[in-house]
Amino acid sequence: MSIKPTLLVLAAGIGSRYGGLKQMDQVGPSGETIIDYSIYDAIHAGFGKVVFVIRRDIEKDFKEVFIDKLKDRIDVDYVFQEINMVPKGIRFSSDRNKPWGTGHAVMVAEQKINGPFAVINADDFYGGGSYRVMADFLTNSSDINEYSMVGYRLDRTLSDHGHVARGVCETSQDSYLKVVTERTKIENENDKIVFTDEDGAKTGLTGNETVSMNFWGFKTSVFDYLNKLFMQFMTENSNDPKAEFFIPAIITDLINNNAAKVKVLNTDESWFGVTYREDKPIVIESIKELVSKGIYPSKLWC
Repeated sequence: MSIKPTLLVLAAGIGSRYGGLKQMDQVGPSGETIIDYSIYDAIHAGFGKVVFVIRRDIEKDFKEVFIDKLKDRIDVDYVFQEINMVPKGIRFSSDRNKPWGTGHAVMVAEQKINGPFAVINADDFYGGGSYRVMADFLTNSSDINEYSMVGYRLDRTLSDHGHVARGVCETSQDSYLKVVTERTKIENENDKIVFTDEDGAKTGLTGNETVSMNFWGFKTSVFDYLNKLFMQFMTENSNDPKAEFFIPAIITDLINNNAAKVKVLNTDESWFGVTYREDKPIVIESIKELVSKGIYPSKLWC
């Protein structure tokens, strides 16, 4: 009997552009958070466990919001991501004020995961169909070095309230990831989608590009790679207070060295999230529309 996949929810981020703990903002008609919808979709897709990556300073508030409502619905566990979780003997800048990025968040959850797992951001809404294609992959892929990523159309992931960062993906004919190029300033401008590079030059995009929204599928083999690459990262970046150990950079390294392959799973779902505080009303309205269509009940946890 195969192990049901685990959902790893990255909820330790500070959210500097947004301000406050957006992971716990209420956006549903009965006070639901985006995380509630993620867990609801994951349960219905066949996930058997959820692990939250949080910080110690938000532990009490976070558990008060989620622990009772998820009881008896899905196995729940927690792991902490802290700045001082670095290899023994490594010293880092005293100016560092946040954890080491998404790759580090996955790495610190190693002891809580014993089978195939998916990774999502706590403040992103991915849609039920995306969880279904991910669960299908994690349940049926037997190659321990075959990972996956849910790919979204770029024009279904933008904010009306500022620029966004997206990993623009190039894939092979058989839908395996070849390259992820991080574009940090993508926005709508005069009814066109453009990104601005470091030199201020603007380049148009079609909107049909496949982008990563940090919805990844992994096997436990990834932890050996993460530990090795994080040691290398810290050796090179420990004194940089803003350095980030990002999942896309890790994936790129694994692909370039033929250590792993990444299947891009297509979805027709639209992504939305609260990158900026001004996005919240749009998220509330989007969920209200999904409820009116019968995709979600008006009270998620009855």
